[in-house]
Amino acid sequence: MDRRNVLKALAGLVACPVCTTSGFAAEGAHWSYEGAAGPAKWGDLDAANKVCSIGSQQSPIDIGPTVRSQMPALKLAWSKTADTIVNNGHTIQLNFAEGSTLKLGDTSYKLLQVHFHRPSEHLIGGKNFPMEAHFVHRADSGALAVVGVLLAEGKANPAFGKIVATMPAKEGPAVKADSTINPNALLPAKRSYYRYEGSLTTPPCSEVVDWLLLTTPMQVAASDVAGFAKLYPMNARPAQKDNRRFVLVAG
Repeated sequence: MDRRNVLKALAGLVACPVCTTSGFAAEGAHWSYEGAAGPAKWGDLDAANKVCSIGSQQSPIDIGPTVRSQMPALKLAWSKTADTIVNNGHTIQLNFAEGSTLKLGDTSYKLLQVHFHRPSEHLIGGKNFPMEAHFVHRADSGALAVVGVLLAEGKANPAFGKIVATMPAKEGPAVKADSTINPNALLPAKRSYYRYEGSLTTPPCSEVVDWLLLTTPMQVAASDVAGFAKLYPMNARPAQKDNRRFVLVAG
């Protein structure tokens, strides 16, 4: 599938971010994080997923040496509430109504959803974290920007605690999210970030993502991590080859 067709397909998916099992996942072949349908086999499960195997800019990666760079500030203007919450069979995801945005340089993106992985998909110097949150944004052009937040065990985070307390226990349709869940509370005060060109971390693994991984982890209660793990003990794609991609860092 060429880039134009990938973007066209993504445009349809992001218009209804809960229409597929995980927001941006391919329809069709069943995939999972383990066994015969696990990450090593994603590219063979469906022709639309071929880039999962042959792509050269796959995500996540293990972030090692970086290049310090002058990059634009992340200008986040998010609502203080989420619209719906869903257990989609691969993760817990919160969807957002129109109005929440990310401005990065001259490009504006709309916040579509946030979902969670355990353990973190990105590694820092070979080390992963208990969890990672992915805030998925889309520009009118179809380009995607994902703000990643690493989650470490420590002080309780009320927003994350409320997500765990209200997340649907079984896969099913989206339901109204608790009105007290404020996505802004999952962001650290310091917005320094790593940036690199990569892909979706689930099938079809399309290489259309501008990754913006915050350098400062957020603390969440160990009991809340354990609560999430009761539903999803492991839903992280292994680190992929960086293929000599530069990882920029802004401070």
